[in-house]
Amino acid sequence: MSARPYVLLSVAVSIDGYLDDASPDRLLLSNPEDFDRVDAVRADCDAILVGAETLRRDNPRLLVGSDTRRAHRIAAGKPEFPVKIVVTATGELDPELRFFHTGGDKLVYTTDRGAARSAGPLAGLAEVVSLGASVDFGALLEDLGRRGVGRLMVEGGGHIHTAFLATDLADELLMAVAPVLVGDSAAPRFLRPADFPGGPRRRMELADVARVGDVALLRYLPKQRAAPGTPQ
Repeated sequence: MSARPYVLLSVAVSIDGYLDDASPDRLLLSNPEDFDRVDAVRADCDAILVGAETLRRDNPRLLVGSDTRRAHRIAAGKPEFPVKIVVTATGELDPELRFFHTGGDKLVYTTDRGAARSAGPLAGLAEVVSLGASVDFGALLEDLGRRGVGRLMVEGGGHIHTAFLATDLADELLMAVAPVLVGDSAAPRFLRPADFPGGPRRRMELADVARVGDVALLRYLPKQRAAPGTPQ
């Protein structure tokens, strides 16, 4: 069996832990310097993954924007763009979304029911892969490993980030904290309630802290556990 890819979660949040506000327009939490950093992270990955809710709400293209970075990928023998992936349980995806009409290869991971619904509308736009009766993220990673994906960037949204952390499948978390407060219970939060491994007694390793303009960038290693005897 091929090795599962290294899984990097990438997220921008407000100080109070929101991904966005509740308005129809997307709240831009990152600054230009941080958007450029995210572009560099994308360029270093083999694939980029989002959930269907993020695709419907933000209609992202999920591309590497820098001509120089794309040229470096090609020079290294890689495709110009990372593989783009969306996860959907229902298969309810609009084939007109920009995701399907930009970049290179595209994968849709879904359920048996979702595959039956989406295979026709997405024919010629993306490869639809069923994971069975429900979305199994471990099986998803194993399939990506067989496809040669060594480094996977997960860009959200909250349900997807929660799933990777709750199933202990995330290797790294890059969290950009913007100096804003949202304070709206109707707005989407970074994580949903879940049975996370180890609960609040399990401490991640804080591997790095950096300043990107007015944004604080925190790099955590979720799978690192405190050494035996260390207070938790």
